[in-house]
Amino acid sequence: MADLALTSEQELLRNTARDFVARECSLADVRRIREREGGFSRDLWTKVAALGWAGILVPQEHDGEGGTLTDAAVLFEELGRGLLPVPLLSSGVLAAQIVLQAGSDEQQRRLLPAIASGDMIVALALTEPDYGWDEDHVQMRAVERDGSYVLDGTKRFVVDAGCAHQLIVVARTGDGVSLFLVPSDAPGLHIEPMSGFTGDALFDVSFDGVQVLPENLIGASARGWAAIEPALDIATALLCAYAAGATRRVYEMTMDYAAQREQFGQPIARFQRVQDRLIDIVNAGDVARWTAYEAAWKLEHGKPGAQETVSVAKAVASEGFYQACEAAHHVHAGIGSDKAYGLYLYTQSSRSLYHHLGDPAFHRRRLAHLLSL
Repeated sequence: MADLALTSEQELLRNTARDFVARECSLADVRRIREREGGFSRDLWTKVAALGWAGILVPQEHDGEGGTLTDAAVLFEELGRGLLPVPLLSSGVLAAQIVLQAGSDEQQRRLLPAIASGDMIVALALTEPDYGWDEDHVQMRAVERDGSYVLDGTKRFVVDAGCAHQLIVVARTGDGVSLFLVPSDAPGLHIEPMSGFTGDALFDVSFDGVQVLPENLIGASARGWAAIEPALDIATALLCAYAAGATRRVYEMTMDYAAQREQFGQPIARFQRVQDRLIDIVNAGDVARWTAYEAAWKLEHGKPGAQETVSVAKAVASEGFYQACEAAHHVHAGIGSDKAYGLYLYTQSSRSLYHHLGDPAFHRRRLAHLLSL
């Protein structure tokens, strides 16, 4: 059975991260970065990287912190409480894990220290107009021509593409998919921000005859999914911890407001219907937290059923965060839509994180497949 109690080092990490978020990135800062700075602050990212967090899962032999998945879950839970807008999941987790899984020794020596220091940001370009998070949804092809691979097509909903120095592009070759490292300023590559009601910075990435040299193929041709799937599991578990932290903060905001707002001569926190909403929110946060930590623990220790636990965690975290924000708005009423108040930032994130790395329907289907149901 998993022991989900935190060590003294993890408690220190949690307190350090909470203090950092409170000091360096208020909700007003989050709003400014999202709405005026394209979703990315170089100054904030530099401060995060200076603490070693960009390389929390990068082995020490590659100048990273060599932390455990539980360490990373503790960090992501605190970053979620403050909705910290940094490309840590994209670069420090997804990209780093893919390079660790499939990269050559030369690629690991070249890429991982730069990722761990924060000097290089790498984003994963996987999803397409026919949106989905499994191998079957990858339709873009890489064609071998004159000693290079040529990429044509579009990737959509690419998180952090706007601040990335490199993209890991997933494209079909032969009877499988391959992984290509492509500079974000490559000729024929165009990155455009997507508009909409989302918390994360999402981008369309189009490829018009983009040439990739064979040495920038990560892993074996047509065998890329074997590296992507374990990286996605790790990133999904950490995204659930992030959502759990955000949900907990929604509860704290709602509880504080209900205790102060008076109606009929008493705080609205005394009304049964308000209490029902508060209970729904705190339950959503608790379930998300414990399933996220169990998933991280199982992945970390190679326990049976780790993939199934990841999908359970993502389904409950996505729905819980979404529904917690709905309940919070019922309690807050009009002030919940006031941009100066900040609750809407969590609501935005609950919508985008609902789909990122697979929505609940996707993970229920995956769970049924893993259980041979």
